[in-house]
Parts: sequence; C-alpha cells; structure tokens
Amino acid sequence: MRILFAGGGTAGHVNPAIAVADFARSRDKDCEILFVGTRDGMESDFVPRRGYDIEYIKIHGFERRFELQNFKNFIELPLSIRNSKKIIKRFKPDVVLGTGGYVSGPVVYAAARLKVPTVIHESNGFPGVTTRILARFADTVALGIDGAQEYIKKHGKIVVTGNPVRPSILSTSAFEARRKMGLDDRPLILAFGGSLGARDFNAAVADWICREAERGEYRILMGTGKNNQYNSVMERIKSNGLDLEKYPDIQVTEYIYDMDIALNAADLVVSRAGSTISELTAVGKPAVLVPSPYVAGNHQMYNARAMEKAGAAVIVTEDKLSAESLGAAIDGILKDRETLLKMRASSEKLGIKNAAERIYDVMKELI
Repeated sequence: MRILFAGGGTAGHVNPAIAVADFARSRDKDCEILFVGTRDGMESDFVPRRGYDIEYIKIHGFERRFELQNFKNFIELPLSIRNSKKIIKRFKPDVVLGTGGYVSGPVVYAAARLKVPTVIHESNGFPGVTTRILARFADTVALGIDGAQEYIKKHGKIVVTGNPVRPSILSTSAFEARRKMGLDDRPLILAFGGSLGARDFNAAVADWICREAERGEYRILMGTGKNNQYNSVMERIKSNGLDLEKYPDIQVTEYIYDMDIALNAADLVVSRAGSTISELTAVGKPAVLVPSPYVAGNHQMYNARAMEKAGAAVIVTEDKLSAESLGAAIDGILKDRETLLKMRASSEKLGIKNAAERIYDVMKELI
C-alpha cells in the first residue's frame, strides 16, 4: 500500500497525518509513505523527525484582507498543482489523504484530477475553506466531529471517524509519565497556545505564572509555540519581577516535543481549542479552553462548546482572558476533587481512540 499525505502549516494539521501514517505502518510493514508539505510549515520539522520522507511544494494561504501576497498566491497555485501532479505520478500512490491546511488543496485536487482515490479529513466542528472546496472533488470526507457535515454542501461520501491521535499518546500511562517527569503529588498544569504560539494567550498565562509562583501549589509546564513567542513570554515574566531559575517546578519551553509524556502526566490542560481537544479527550484530560477568535468560521468555539456541553471543559473567552480569570477557572477545578473527577470522566467519554484505524479502513475500502 502506497499512501501520500498532504497537510501542514500547523501541528493541528500535521500530527493527525503522522498518527495515521504510524498506524498504517503498524498494520503493514511494507507500507510506503510520502508526505507533501511546505518548507515554511511545521511539517518540515515534524515529518523528518518521525522518520518519514517529505517533498515540498510552494503554496501560501490566502489572507482574509487585502494583501499583496494574495496576488502572488494566484500565481503560485497553478504551479503548485502542476508540481503536485509530478510528485503523484512519480510516487504512484494508491490513495491520497489530505489533513487540512492550504498545502492539502493543490495535492488533493491534483490527485482527484489524476483519478487517484482521495480522502480529506476535517478535524474541526466548523470545516475550513480548504475542506469545503476539496469536498467537491474528494471521494470521501472524514470528519473529526459529528455535526460538521451540515456545513459541507457538495460532497461525496461522508464518514465520522474522530480525530487521529498519535499512538505514543495512547500507549503512555499517567503513572509512567509522572514518574518520567519526576513529579510529586502536586497537580501538573500543562499550558500551550498552539504550535505557532498565541500572543494574548501566552501573555495571560505568563501573568498567571507570576501570580502563582510564590504559592507553589502546582507544577507548571508551558509551551509558548514558535514565531519568537518564547522570548516574548520570558521577557514578560522577567518584567513582572519573577526569576524562573528560582522556581524549578515551573518550566517554560518553546515547543513540547514529548507531548505524549506531558499530556498523560497532566492533571489539567490550559489551551486553545483546535484539534488538540482530540488528544485531551482520548486520554481523559479536563481543560480550561480559550478558543481563538481569529480563526476561520470561529471553529475553535464550536470545538470548545462540544467539550463544555459534555462537562469536560471550562471556557474562558478571549475578551475576558486575564491572569485572574485563568486562575479562577484553574482553582475552581483543581481545588474541588469531585469536579475534577467528573470532568475527567466526561472528557474520556468524549474521546475516540481508534480514529486513525477508522481512517485507515476508509482508505483501504477506497483502494
């Protein structure tokens, strides 16, 4: 079986593809896998790190406001489709899976034109523009969240598979994860705003850390994301008069590569509400969610509301985001054990652990 994966830009588009690739190899040791991405996206780091081959095309996302780059994109698009066709003809995939992001657009479209079986996967409750366009050409649309189908007008077959979760996350126990991190009985709070960072989110978490440090009630691990977010957070913490070197129980890093360990060890997660909620629910983690209002279709709010409705999360909206509001939400969960246990059970009930297998079966059926 030869599978071509297309998706990138952010970890939310790359990690689901890697999860399916890992599952495919676990089922078929002779499975041949190739990724297509851009050199600017997270896939240029994540994919080789996982040991998979990747080829690159040049494509950028369209801005929702007037930008010169949009004119360049119109020139890039036909070229990216032609280059995608060359990659497809050379690799000869049995099936192509697009997991979102602008890079999946030309690849899946090119595959469809070449009569190669195609699947697109949408991880959010409100499908992105790329998914809504590709749904017209793909053989199957796989959805991470039930209900997203009502926003897709023209499509082939639609199946609800859930969102793929990396096998390493599912195979790591909380006990082993906490042992590896050297944790004590204090709760661990895991905070991250996404692979590319989130300025306002990071600022609020940094301010909360400065308020919380002296109390020492929690262990804290924060991932700032890339795009110089780490330096901004460290400067903010320093400007608040906090010397992190004196607080070894508080760790701030640019990116958390061993997320399988950190997520399973955590008692509570503070994050945005992108595709990461699938990993939260797969391992039954309660969350304080701060949906980004700057994403297409406000899809993070759809995701967050699904967890909130199930009793697995508390939402802090961007307009009310502060160190105080975060602290109140965090303390309200962690200082009431009954609430914590109920939220943990509700989160686990929402989780779909075999989404990668479901998507793999969809591809096998198409072939």
